[in-house]
Amino acid sequence: MPKTPNSPFDDQGLEKELASLKADYVKLRDEKVRAEQDLANLTAQLAELETKALAEYGTADPDELARLLESKRQENAALVADYRNHIQAVRQELDAIDRDFGE
Repeated sequence: MPKTPNSPFDDQGLEKELASLKADYVKLRDEKVRAEQDLANLTAQLAELETKALAEYGTADPDELARLLESKRQENAALVADYRNHIQAVRQELDAIDRDFGE
């Protein structure tokens, strides 16, 4: 048989502890509900993003998407370099024309 408290002070301590534990339980239950809702929302967002990635890029694999991104970055860098060279060549031609016809 469980030992019963010997004084009202023990009862008060137990009541305080019980109230604290109840409050903790309510807080944890609310956190669990929020976490479950967050998980459901994030799972739905992930599914939506995977569908969009498949439609736009043909894959939803993060590693493959990273490779595609790197490839596009390199392609863009090459295009910018080509454009820079083209602009530089146009400037040089204009400078040559200015020199030939004496400003």
